[in-house]
Amino acid sequence: MTTADRHAWAEPGAEDLGGGVYRIPLPLPMNGLRAVNVYALADDGGVDLIDGGIALVQAREELAKQLRQIGYELGDIRNFFVTHIHVDHYTLAVELRRSLRAGLAGSSRRDALRSVVALGEGERANLLAIRDLISGSRDRFAADLRRLGAMELAAPLAAQNAARGGPGPEPGIWADDPDRWLADGADLDLRSRTLHAVHTPGHTRGHLVFHDAAARILFAGDHVLPHITPSIGFEPAAGRRALHDYLGSLRRTLALPDARLLPAHGPVGPSTHARVAELIAHHDDRLEQTMLAVRAGNATAYEAARAITWTRRHRAFGDLDLMSQFLAVNETAAHLEVLTIRGRLTRETSADGADRYQLPAPAA
Repeated sequence: MTTADRHAWAEPGAEDLGGGVYRIPLPLPMNGLRAVNVYALADDGGVDLIDGGIALVQAREELAKQLRQIGYELGDIRNFFVTHIHVDHYTLAVELRRSLRAGLAGSSRRDALRSVVALGEGERANLLAIRDLISGSRDRFAADLRRLGAMELAAPLAAQNAARGGPGPEPGIWADDPDRWLADGADLDLRSRTLHAVHTPGHTRGHLVFHDAAARILFAGDHVLPHITPSIGFEPAAGRRALHDYLGSLRRTLALPDARLLPAHGPVGPSTHARVAELIAHHDDRLEQTMLAVRAGNATAYEAARAITWTRRHRAFGDLDLMSQFLAVNETAAHLEVLTIRGRLTRETSADGADRYQLPAPAA
């Protein structure tokens, strides 16, 4: 597959997937990810969206354009079913809810119930953490860097954030509550289909996928991606057990009937189960690499991440951009924690706040 083929899914335009389902890639201002897929579920009464995109003018204009191509306007959106709270999934849904409802002042109750934003109830902790970040608190991020043994990254990351210009969503949008918190197992009865919400923590603690059993499709969000492995536990309210939870979520996905994979980033795939098997194998391999790094004397997540190669090209840690380095350390910490849960390593927190991992002491 050529590089052009690999990124063809991100080209603008609505892809008709059949049965009233359309894939609409919306642009992202990110080097690693060029677009996020929003899925439109269309019928005679309006349109429901899986995920919302990022709250930027370009994304909003592209969504409006592609909805018009399939016969709808932004005002026809009934629901945003958001898979998780990351900025490229949640913020445009919230912004559109604000603007569309402002334009419905004095309208009928039926019209006023449009643009309802739904989010997994497991994201409550992340929403609170986002509000702390907006209010100026950096205590959680600093504590995370100390825990990872990665304080060397603190100053460069701060400088990069300070220097980063360009457009971004208005921070307050990200902190808005959804209209509806979705519980694990909720059935969403739409006019043309029923979606089953399944809690799949790991990428974030409240991540949901939406399964349409009748149509044999799975709206997978960032839980299962066709070309890349999702970042693990990269969220404002991060915890140590994210990979442990993610591997459990992958097994839970295998317990569902196999379905066509409709991911948030990348092209549609024929089998969710086949990709899940690849992801499990990938993490098994990374666990062994991480174990070898600890055996070689690398005690912290930062040290172990520097001892491992990254991406399909097996790039050295030092060749990664700064943000990718942080993500690599965070993911290494998640693998170290799984090894600890399985009894293959032990963890101690040193006086400087860093988690240090080592082989268990031999039995007496």
